[in-house]
Amino acid sequence: MIIHESAENYLETIYMISKRQGNVRAIDIATELAYSKPSVSVAMKNLRENGYVANDADGHIRLTDAGLEIAKRIYERHTTLSDGLVMLGVDPIVAAEDACRIEHVISAESFEAVKKWINKMKRSESDEQ
Repeated sequence: MIIHESAENYLETIYMISKRQGNVRAIDIATELAYSKPSVSVAMKNLRENGYVANDADGHIRLTDAGLEIAKRIYERHTTLSDGLVMLGVDPIVAAEDACRIEHVISAESFEAVKKWINKMKRSESDEQ
């Protein structure tokens, strides 16, 4: 199934907030992404209808197994690409912004090659120290 970039961003954001603070509310997502609460509500409805998120008894948003799989994949891409760009000398803020754009369009094959190279460079750096 094809999932759009905006849905990937929402899933990744839910994942990051849940790692940071546990429970996730729509207002947390709106604050994190600087989106309006109505926009987040519409997105959550769409993600819920497609089986990527669910609400618990207290109304907290949680990722389903399908949503968690996508969120983890996007998060790994984001952190790996961001780390790699920083290793190349890119400012960390710029690297994070660029990684956010790249993570949605890079093919699985290209990402695996980049990840392998970045991990090799990290090992090389730690061996030098």
